[in-house]
Amino acid sequence: MAGPSPIGRQPDARAFSWRQVQWLHVDWHVLALALSLLALGLVFVAAMESADRELGRDDIHFAGQVQKVVLTLPALALGLLLRPRWLRTHAWWVYGASLALLALVPLLGESRNNARRWIPLPGGFDLQPSELAKLGLIVALARVLYTCRLERWGDWGRPALVLCVPMVLVALQPDLGTALTFVPISVGMFYAAGASGKRIAGLALALVAVFALCYRFELIHDYQLRRVQTWLDSMRPEELIADRNGTAFHTYHARVAIGNGGWFGRGLGHGVSNEAAILPERDCDSIFAVIAEEAGFVGTTGLLLLYALFIALVLWSASAVRERFSRLLVTGIGLYFAAHFFINIGVNLGLIPMTGLTLPLFSTGGSSMLACFAALGLALGQSAQREAALDADAFRD
Repeated sequence: MAGPSPIGRQPDARAFSWRQVQWLHVDWHVLALALSLLALGLVFVAAMESADRELGRDDIHFAGQVQKVVLTLPALALGLLLRPRWLRTHAWWVYGASLALLALVPLLGESRNNARRWIPLPGGFDLQPSELAKLGLIVALARVLYTCRLERWGDWGRPALVLCVPMVLVALQPDLGTALTFVPISVGMFYAAGASGKRIAGLALALVAVFALCYRFELIHDYQLRRVQTWLDSMRPEELIADRNGTAFHTYHARVAIGNGGWFGRGLGHGVSNEAAILPERDCDSIFAVIAEEAGFVGTTGLLLLYALFIALVLWSASAVRERFSRLLVTGIGLYFAAHFFINIGVNLGLIPMTGLTLPLFSTGGSSMLACFAALGLALGQSAQREAALDADAFRD
């Protein structure tokens, strides 16, 4: 007896598919660059642990970082095999799950450094839901903008709501720095979806005005106000030096470490930031300062070019995807890496106020690595699974 006709056949509801991936179209060069950056990050973490061991300290654990990489690496494979059609259909469930994790933070979260951001899990893995919320936001925005081109002001309501809900939940932890990273990712996706430059400029000015009002009327936390004021004061070298043992401690030592690097650096594990261990968060938020000190201007420039090439290739992959949802999703992931890259480096150079933001694929931290691998897998998979699409974008030149 013959099977059901193609017309009556139910659509394939599987979330993951090995056969749907066009393996010849996978951007292997992007994966190779990402793994190269990861390997370089592990080299610097190993050098930190070696310096600690020689000086009788036990602050950095290379084996722990390798364990986190091994535990989170399957997220890359899952992202690669996830079908675009399934993700588009279930985008709101993904977004809702990320919001649910954020809502659990006040109930189950652990407080550190004046903020409640982490949910302790068995095995010593601390989950930071705000990292996964960025991916949830990208998926949800890609779904909203899939059918919305932001041609009228009335089109901005749903995308703005999708952006504001996780931003508010993260800001209440409080983690204003991470919340603000949602903005460049979203604005870039708005532009990719067809929003005009004038409307985006108006939105940017409105956001700046809101932040200025919050700062003026002290509607943000005291320690956040001090960070902004410290950043403003640190523009003057004499103020930075005078406050080097106060609120400008982190900023001062990050800049000193970068300046110590000179042209060719002090060598792996031989920077003052490692030998003295005086630089806060040297394996995480401040890892760029360590790299600059130990690799020098020449080595750091090479690393920055490699990272910039990685981001550019992800965005180039997005431009080659015809199906609108997948293209917006891959664009958002490229912007995710770009936002972290520029903000982390800008903080260490003193160009923007201090925020607790990691450098993806380099900084230690399980949640950051999980989000990085999941994002990378999605970018590779969405650009390699060329599912049929009938939207107008699929027929453009």
